[in-house]
Amino acid sequence: MTMFRNITIGQYIPGDSLIHRLDPRTKIVGTTALIVLLFLVKSFWGYLLVGLGIASVIYLSQIPWRFVLRGLRPLFVILILTVGLHFFMTEGRIIFQLWFIKVTWEGLIRGLMMGTRLVLLIVGTSMLTLTTSPIQLTDGIESLLSPGKRIGIPAHELAMMMTIALRFIPTLLEETEKIMKAQMARGADFQSGGLMQRAKSLIPLLVPLFVNAFRRADDLAIAMEARGYRGGEGRTKFRELRLKKIDGMAFAITIAFAVLVAIFF
Repeated sequence: MTMFRNITIGQYIPGDSLIHRLDPRTKIVGTTALIVLLFLVKSFWGYLLVGLGIASVIYLSQIPWRFVLRGLRPLFVILILTVGLHFFMTEGRIIFQLWFIKVTWEGLIRGLMMGTRLVLLIVGTSMLTLTTSPIQLTDGIESLLSPGKRIGIPAHELAMMMTIALRFIPTLLEETEKIMKAQMARGADFQSGGLMQRAKSLIPLLVPLFVNAFRRADDLAIAMEARGYRGGEGRTKFRELRLKKIDGMAFAITIAFAVLVAIFF
């Protein structure tokens, strides 16, 4: 159950740091550039530079390192599986072989690179939600999608759905933990047995979890209707997004850094 407490996706930590004060559009574009960059980098030196860049953002955001790295714990099995598959299933110069199981230099290098890419991707993208409130995130996504309104893209509705989905991840995880505790109090066992047995023991969680999820969605829809929500058409905003000088500097530094790393590494 502690696994659910370690998931940081969708959580927001209020603050007044330099990263918190950036325009949400700047952070969304920067996160998109990071994702693209991680798939373009082909060397460990490039990943090292990207890691230093992400470390600088974490330092400027004043978010505790322990909290940021805690989000990697639930994905430890996926990391091991990703690295292991490359270790044993990549052809090349053999380091070690036992019957049909073999480890190659190429598999070792590719596995470590894929694992590093996954870690940087998770930590880097989590900084977007950790430093941006749901309202700011919605406004930023809507603003970036607004040019698509000319061709019929519902920018406001898409932004609202994406933000609500992110916001409800911690809520659903908390609900899952409550259901697990209630079933354990009635004698359910989620800890013993092998991997398949544990997976089967989680099946009874699905029905109450989906029921609660649909109930929360219905309550949210009723609350939005009761407050007169009718979509984004004609809506005004209490705080209009305005790019400042610091946003221009951050945008220029991010793009220049991404281009240089992609070209040389």
